[in-house]
Amino acid sequence: MDDLVKIYADKIAKGELVEDSAQVAVMPEFERIRSIVEKQGKWRIFHFAAVPPKGLYLWGGVGRGKSMIMDLFVSSLDVPVRRVHFHAFMQEIHTGMHEARKTGVEDAIAPVAADVAKSVRVLAFDEMQINDITDAMIVGRLFEALFRAGVVVIATSNRPPDDLYKDGLNRQLFLPFIALLKEKMVVWEMSSPHDYRQGLLAGAPVYFTPIGPRARASLHAVWVDLAGAQKADPLILRVKGRDVEIPSFRNGVARATFFDLCGQPLGPADYLALADVVKVLVLEDIPQLGRSNFNEAKRFVTLIDALYEAQVRLVCSAAAQPEMLYIEGEGSFEFDRTASRLREMQGVDWGADARAPVPE
Repeated sequence: MDDLVKIYADKIAKGELVEDSAQVAVMPEFERIRSIVEKQGKWRIFHFAAVPPKGLYLWGGVGRGKSMIMDLFVSSLDVPVRRVHFHAFMQEIHTGMHEARKTGVEDAIAPVAADVAKSVRVLAFDEMQINDITDAMIVGRLFEALFRAGVVVIATSNRPPDDLYKDGLNRQLFLPFIALLKEKMVVWEMSSPHDYRQGLLAGAPVYFTPIGPRARASLHAVWVDLAGAQKADPLILRVKGRDVEIPSFRNGVARATFFDLCGQPLGPADYLALADVVKVLVLEDIPQLGRSNFNEAKRFVTLIDALYEAQVRLVCSAAAQPEMLYIEGEGSFEFDRTASRLREMQGVDWGADARAPVPE
C-alpha cells in the first residue's frame, strides 16, 4: 500500500486537505512504525524474532488533525490493525474481564490481553484519557501485557502523558503506567496554530429551527463535515459506577437526541463527564419546554451549563429560538439564563478559546 506521505500529498493535490507543517513534521514517526511493522510481518513467515518498534503518543489541542493523520496512517498499513476510541476499547476490556472471571481465572486481564494481541499487530487509540479509577487500576497491567506480546500502540490525546489521570484518586498507583508509556512510545506534541474543526464551524449556522426535514438534513451535514462519513461508535462514559451511553461519537464529536440526554435520569456528574470528553455536541430535536416536560427541561438547563462552562461547541435543532423554548410554567424565568447562553454559544468566535488542551 502507499505510504502516509503519498496518501497525504494526494489528498492535498485533490483539495481534500490543506498542507500543515505540524502534520508533515510527525509523518516520519508514523512512517518509521509502518516500515518496521510491515517488514517484521514478512520476517514472521520465516519465524525470525523481532523487537517491535516504539509506538507513538500524539497529543495537542483542538482540531489540529491528530485523529485525521492517525486515520490516514491506519489506512496505509498492510498488517492487522485496529483503530478504536479509547473509551470504547476500555468498555470492551471490562466486558471481557467480566466474562473471563466466570471461568474461574485468577487474573482476568491476562486472557483478555492475549485475545487482543492475537488479533492485531498495531492498536490505534483515539482520544486517550483516564478519568475513572477502575480504568486507572487496569490499564497499566493491560498495556504491559500488550507491549510484551509485541503490539505496537498509537494514541492521540489532549494531554501529555504526565497529565493523564491528573488529580485522580490514588494517582501514585498510576504513575508506573505513565513511565511505561514513555518507555514504549515516542511522545510527540502536535502544536499547529490551526484549529481546523473550529474553522469548519466559523460563520456557519449551528442552531436550526424549527424541527423538521430541513433542520435534520442541515444537522446531518454538519455531523458529516466534523465527524466524517464513516460509521461512528457509541461513547460509553463510566460515571460513579454507571455506564452512560452516547449513541454516536467520532473524532471528538458526539451526536445524540434531546431524549438521549435529557429524557433519561442523568445528572450534573454525567453532563460534566460528557463535557470533559467531547469538543462538539450535535444535539437533535430539542422540543418546546414547559410544565409537561419540566424534569427534562431541568436536565437540559444542567446540560447547557456543563457545555457552556467547558466551552464545548453545540450544534442543535430545536422547536423554537432560544428565547421561545420555555415560555410558560415553573422555571420559565430561570430559563432566561439558559436562553442567553444558547444565544451566546451561536457566536462565530464562541469556543475558539476553549479550555486547553481538549481531546482530539
